[in-house]
Amino acid sequence: MLKGIPSLLSPELFKIMLEMGHGDELVLADGNFPAASHAQRLVRCDGHGIPELLDAILTFYPLDRYAERSVALMAVVPGDPVKPVIWETFRTTIRKHDPDAQELELLERFAFYERARKAYAIVATGESAQYANVILKKGVIVPG
Repeated sequence: MLKGIPSLLSPELFKIMLEMGHGDELVLADGNFPAASHAQRLVRCDGHGIPELLDAILTFYPLDRYAERSVALMAVVPGDPVKPVIWETFRTTIRKHDPDAQELELLERFAFYERARKAYAIVATGESAQYANVILKKGVIVPG
């Protein structure tokens, strides 16, 4: 155990975040996402929701300020009546950690899948909300 690291960030997930470089992407996948079949590296976080994981991850993980958009969500499939209320929770959490964060990017379902296949890692969660998948592009730490 280490001080100050939330217990829901497993050693495997923390190691992966440390290995990642500028521009690498991390996917937080809801319980419906085909994480195992899409992942180059798969981290299991079953039993955890994405909002609390996102908050813990962004404590240590800088978002890419040089990218046009550093956070992407899976857009609602046309015709699906679902209204993803979890997105506002994501916006609030992202702004808590990065007040200057850009607006969230929406990716069509299959474009999201394709980008997820190229991600450095996918974190499979127990999140039950629909359209709760998130891609985070890693930035740099600015000395200060």
